[in-house]
Amino acid sequence: WDNFTGKPVDGYEVNRIIGTKALAFALREAQIHAAALGYGLLLWDGYRPRTAVDCFLRWAAQPEDKLTKEKFYPNIERAELITKGYVASQSSHSRGSAIDLTLYHLDTGELVSMGSNFDFMDERSHHTAKGIGDAEAQNRRCLRKIMESSGFQSYRFEWWHYKLIDEPYPDTYFNFAVS
Repeated sequence: WDNFTGKPVDGYEVNRIIGTKALAFALREAQIHAAALGYGLLLWDGYRPRTAVDCFLRWAAQPEDKLTKEKFYPNIERAELITKGYVASQSSHSRGSAIDLTLYHLDTGELVSMGSNFDFMDERSHHTAKGIGDAEAQNRRCLRKIMESSGFQSYRFEWWHYKLIDEPYPDTYFNFAVS
């Protein structure tokens, strides 16, 4: 399992993106903007069941085992992931109107370089990160412009995370399995 816990996450029974209709319509708009620039959108995560959030919180409270530290959070301790804003006790994903995504080149299918990997919990993943190249910074700005022009709000700690501004269920945290 290629995620920061290193194992299956409770609540995910299949590899599928689920979201609200409003999310789908806004993503369609974003895809049109991206395609005009020669890009496609690669979606990593959408709706996240509350059981998955609880799984992340239990994992974050466990002693460090170093299995995934180097790949996902090499510069901080597991216990800091919540206080530094990388793991949330209430996730906007559980409302069905948040998405984790990136850009890829339509002509080659290759991912656009963003200066850090998805779910890399480090300052290099912040939108205003220092230490990434000019091209990667420009690519992040491009993704942000596409998403913001399509009705999304960015999350300052994660270049890949966007939330629908006019989400239909702003106070509801769903807990059905992704199946």
